[in-house]
Amino acid sequence: MGGRIKIDSERCKGCGLCVTVCPKHGIVISKKSNKKGYFPAKKDNGECSGCAVCAIICPDAAIEVCRDENIVAVKKAEKTTKLVREKT
Repeated sequence: MGGRIKIDSERCKGCGLCVTVCPKHGIVISKKSNKKGYFPAKKDNGECSGCAVCAIICPDAAIEVCRDENIVAVKKAEKTTKLVREKT
């Protein structure tokens, strides 16, 4: 199953957790800073398996994962994090 990710570079603080957990090594830390001065994560040219581990581990909920045209995103609700599947 393939997938793709979208990283909100203005929300990302560049902690690198997503880089360490990506099984396809498809995420790197950018050399360009965002408006807040952080160096955010960005997609590399590698593949995305659509596993959503990067989105689950992201403390800033800055990563959206798409699989087969369905959006799988991590959204924070109060103190809990949950995986949500949105229908298109």
